Amino acid sequence: MAFCRRECAGETPKAVPRRITDRDLFLTKPLLRVLVLGLFLSGCQAGLPQLRPRLEEEGGVYLYLQPFSPEAERLTFSIDGIAAISNDGREIPLSVSLRELKGRDIRRQRLLASGPLPAGEYAGFSFKTKSALLKRDEGDSALLVSEAPTRIDFKFSIVRGKGYVFSLLLKYAESVSAGFNFMPAFSVFVPDRPPVNLTGLVTNSLSNDISLFDKKSLQVFAVIAMGRGPSGMALDQRSRKAYVALSGEGSIDVIDIQAGNISDRVKLSPADEPRELALTPDGRTLLSANRGSNTVSIIDATSALELTKVRVGNGPTSILIDPTGRRAFVLNNLSNTISVIDIPGQGLVTTIATDPGPVRGQFNRRGDKLYVIHDSSPYVLVFNPSSLSLIGRFPVRSGMLSAKVDPNTDLIYLGPKHDFVVGLYDPLFLAPVGFVNTGTSISYMTEDGDENNLFMVSPDTKSVLISNLTSKRIVGEIDVGEGASWVSMMGEK
Repeated sequence: MAFCRRECAGETPKAVPRRITDRDLFLTKPLLRVLVLGLFLSGCQAGLPQLRPRLEEEGGVYLYLQPFSPEAERLTFSIDGIAAISNDGREIPLSVSLRELKGRDIRRQRLLASGPLPAGEYAGFSFKTKSALLKRDEGDSALLVSEAPTRIDFKFSIVRGKGYVFSLLLKYAESVSAGFNFMPAFSVFVPDRPPVNLTGLVTNSLSNDISLFDKKSLQVFAVIAMGRGPSGMALDQRSRKAYVALSGEGSIDVIDIQAGNISDRVKLSPADEPRELALTPDGRTLLSANRGSNTVSIIDATSALELTKVRVGNGPTSILIDPTGRRAFVLNNLSNTISVIDIPGQGLVTTIATDPGPVRGQFNRRGDKLYVIHDSSPYVLVFNPSSLSLIGRFPVRSGMLSAKVDPNTDLIYLGPKHDFVVGLYDPLFLAPVGFVNTGTSISYMTEDGDENNLFMVSPDTKSVLISNLTSKRIVGEIDVGEGASWVSMMGEK
């Protein structure tokens, strides 16, 4: 979360690809493109935080602020610092994510602060307030703020390698006294776990954790501390397991969703850098796209053992399995190809050429069309997954990062690389038929069939946006960790 910072010397991961993806460069200098992208991916790629330490001797604490009461919407105050107080009186500062709290804006759960804490016993938290205003009929008036920190008594324990979520509820009547004094008062509690069928998960590759949320209330209720660089997930809804690729450790962790913890680990090669995962419909075979070794691991999901590796193209970025569970399609971002794997035969069938930079594919609901988007080409390619032939090539607005086909309507949702809307396209001619205004770029999307909502990951805002599939309007947002990569949930389609 907030205590895990990006450290790409001199430039942010967002700025680098804008320079190296110039269309002339890709079309006229393909060799230079591979060299530049190779250097970029080995150093500052957001999805591969190999320099990030995992929690070893510490645990992680995440403070989430509950929505303000209607009377508190008149209040605005700023936080100068938040710290955890150990039993011996030491104060360990936390990283503040939300420094200015405007009552009218706190209408949903917000991440207030987070940080690593040494294992041990704690007595509570301290809050240092900088300023406060109260909206009155005659205008805003400044409140008197105490220079001394406010102490919130709340006993808790930290175990190394574990993540903890605590919810804070502002007590307005106790915070504002005599009409002009302000000292924030909070009640602190551990949030309840929802039923397992309402559980959603978000991987945060830069803060090395998974946020667990209630997909109905749209509130985070737990965090699982992971190894380095959690990225893609594969969800087995029948066994209530989630497989998580750890790109910085060359392994895959298995999450028991019911218990909310890590139950097993699949060991790969340290150099594999697994990026994305796919699970066959019967839940027996797990496939991992390994960007570091340009391979796909075929894994027995029951024993959690790797059976074999299949060599694919350069830079395997995404992997998906056809509805029959017999073929896997691996998108190779650096070699501009799709590797087709025979899953029962555990071997490569063929390789298909694509436009520059394939990043994601989606099947239509019948499974007889495969849509492929690219981050460096303004075209969507359509393949017949049986004959492996190209059957369509359609222009869209620009290079894309994310795609999702609505299994009920076959409408295609596309998230552009450098735009703040998600476009809707008809499945026949890919003509635009609508859009969802997100205000940020979207890196991954999935659909919740129970609530008829589209969940969209935004790494830039460290959040997941939720849009209703009928109204095409944003109906919620969830604050998560740094480097948000993937979202999955029980009931997804």
